[in-house]
Amino acid sequence: MKSYPSLQPKPTKILVIAMRYLGDVLLTTPLLHSLRQAYPDAQLDVLVFRNTASMLEGNPDISHIITTPNRPKLHDYWQLLRQLFRRYDLAIATQAGDRPFLYTLLAAPLRVAVVPPKNTTGWWKRFFVQRWTEFDDDNTHTVLQHLKLLELINVPKCFSLVPPQINDASQLVRQFPFLADNAGYAVLHPHPQWTYKQWTVEGWIEIGLYLKKLGLRLVLSGGPAREEVDYVANIQRQLPDDTINLAGQVSLAQLATIIAQAKLYIGPDTGITHLAVATGIPVIALYGPTNPVKWAPWPAGYNQNINPFHKTGSLQLNNISLIQGKGDCVPCHLEGCDKHRQSRSLCLDTLSPERVKDAIRRALGKE
Repeated sequence: MKSYPSLQPKPTKILVIAMRYLGDVLLTTPLLHSLRQAYPDAQLDVLVFRNTASMLEGNPDISHIITTPNRPKLHDYWQLLRQLFRRYDLAIATQAGDRPFLYTLLAAPLRVAVVPPKNTTGWWKRFFVQRWTEFDDDNTHTVLQHLKLLELINVPKCFSLVPPQINDASQLVRQFPFLADNAGYAVLHPHPQWTYKQWTVEGWIEIGLYLKKLGLRLVLSGGPAREEVDYVANIQRQLPDDTINLAGQVSLAQLATIIAQAKLYIGPDTGITHLAVATGIPVIALYGPTNPVKWAPWPAGYNQNINPFHKTGSLQLNNISLIQGKGDCVPCHLEGCDKHRQSRSLCLDTLSPERVKDAIRRALGKE
């Protein structure tokens, strides 16, 4: 591996660009924490999509969060240009796309980036950045892909994720008195962003009833989108009356605080499952078409520079029990069996609740 020198002089203004989904933004926090440890006095700003900025709420490593719409108009580009143009010593792009690449060119004279492989479109971008690493979408976990950027500037790696944080948890307890109860609770997050990552409604109901039988109160989480709120409400109607439905009711930072006090979290391949793992509690993650090597949640306390999971097979590691659906094609890396985001995935539709119950018993020490 090529050895790179440390940056001299040390950068005083750093921009990190992370323009993807909620879970992806959370997976950049080890990179951000590493930069903060290496440059404690630097201004460390992050550019993200507006609808993902909440994942960085209360993050102590960040100086400023700069946001842009997912589909910016001309005046959005102009405003962003005024915010970025030659304002930084160092710009770091965590993705190989065109917009992050362009923003690094605008923002700083020293640019470090992930670039496309040589045999793909965009390979030429490496000639416009001072230091680069190739994007690997198959065999390198996303956290490790981000941390490779640190090798280019000779910065030590920190591996821990930093979840969003609130200032006053007491106000949350007043809003949701169940948090002060001595009885434990489990958080279920049944709705991922895309259909092809969904488990079955019947499976969630069976698992909810099983957790209640074990003495745990049920808390359902979900986002504010109408489809998601309705989906979670349908499951709630078929669970015990004391089930708490938080769908669309709390911020990400509030949800992180609630999850952190739970006995157990169960969720699909979605950003909230990554968030739950970052809190350190036991997590059961249900995966189907997605490649766990690249996108499995990053285990709490895992500090090794090697992928935590393999492509095939279920595995318990630190606070994660990853349950993978079965099938010769798993993981197919595709958007469901019909290859679009609203497709179903047979490997998840046939995932047995009994496998989840076994993982619950292990996670709760019931075996």
